[in-house]
Amino acid sequence: MRHGSRRMVCAHTWQSTLSGILWVMRYSSPANLAIVACPGGEAFADQVIVHLKNHYHHIFSKTVDEMSRRFSLEPNEVMRRINFINEITISGMNPQSPDMKLHAPSFKVPTRFTMFPNGELKAELLKSIRGKHIFIVQDVENHYPLKFNDGTLTKPLSINDHLMMIYVTIDAVKQAGASSVTLVVPSYPYARQHKRKGREGVTASRVGRIFESLGVDCLITLDIHSREIGNAFCRMRLENLHASYQIIRKLSQLVPIGSEDFVVAAPDTGSIDRNKFYATALKKPLALIYKERDYSRVTKDAMDNNIADIKLLGNVRDKTVFMADDMLGTGGTLLKAMEFLKEQGAKKVLCAVSLPLFSGEAIKFFDEAHKSGLFYRIIGTNAVYHEELLKRDWYVSVNVSKLFAQIISRLHQGLSISSILDNRDIIVKSLTNKN
Repeated sequence: MRHGSRRMVCAHTWQSTLSGILWVMRYSSPANLAIVACPGGEAFADQVIVHLKNHYHHIFSKTVDEMSRRFSLEPNEVMRRINFINEITISGMNPQSPDMKLHAPSFKVPTRFTMFPNGELKAELLKSIRGKHIFIVQDVENHYPLKFNDGTLTKPLSINDHLMMIYVTIDAVKQAGASSVTLVVPSYPYARQHKRKGREGVTASRVGRIFESLGVDCLITLDIHSREIGNAFCRMRLENLHASYQIIRKLSQLVPIGSEDFVVAAPDTGSIDRNKFYATALKKPLALIYKERDYSRVTKDAMDNNIADIKLLGNVRDKTVFMADDMLGTGGTLLKAMEFLKEQGAKKVLCAVSLPLFSGEAIKFFDEAHKSGLFYRIIGTNAVYHEELLKRDWYVSVNVSKLFAQIISRLHQGLSISSILDNRDIIVKSLTNKN
């Protein structure tokens, strides 16, 4: 009777533990999450995957600790039971080693990308993804040579080639039976063509409509140029991330942001809201640079502009000035703003851009500006692959791949992401702890 009672207690404990483990299964089993990296986005996808693996190992450890405490079991026993359930109920989990640690999937789907002699592109998945939640990663601003045809062909792609690469990859993923498709494009293509001023198209919204028609359920991007773009979608969700927390952390390492001589400035009227956010978060004054433009003049590059006159609202004399923008193309706006700020007596100028495109000869122009003392540092993110920028002593890169990994994991688990999208509380808490 005593042995029977013991068996009943063990059975009850097993059932209770099983129920608890199944309840938290979605946190410890990422087997249905998979990443497909387009050639342009492979570098960024690999960094995201590193953080995903670390994230799920952390969640697994927390789950083991919680189950061990709740059911008075040894951690090794909880690990054994979780691994047992994973192996018999979830396809795609790697076999567990004797040490009973979580061996999460590799996440990355092996894919072959082919470029034909006439320029056509093809994506071929080399592993089954049926029923999985697929996240396609692409960097449309990666203009470095990429490998195709099993490495036998190396060629750089234009933004239009990258777009076509996205289209054929989405189609391949849908044809392979993916449960859902999320597109991860840190730099949204054609974002600056978001409103019609005359006889021109609204290409930003048209690109999104094409994604929708191909079956994309959600799109994740970084600091989209205009929130109006998302309003053009019918079914596809737009998750617009912000790098402000990462930028402020790096900024605090470069200059004393708590100083009374620190000022935030908007380089133009279009960036007022963004810089107001930073000024509010840092509790600093906000200055505005207002430009009068002569639109009869046609500009060619960053050093040739149609600015007729510039005025400053605010005081920057003997101040450390910080400016933020969503993207830096040719850099004409920031170069002109930095020159003007120095003329107004600014002591030190720093800028931050979420998407450091540095198109054309922008790097050369900023090299010259830095030598002339127009600015101290430019803070950018790794959302755009740019080898040349990392060689500059005036450029500082912040890593946003962990931010994307957190969003991907939460979307896969069906959890709220509002606290990450609106990161003001995180920034305030971080600054409070720092002080």
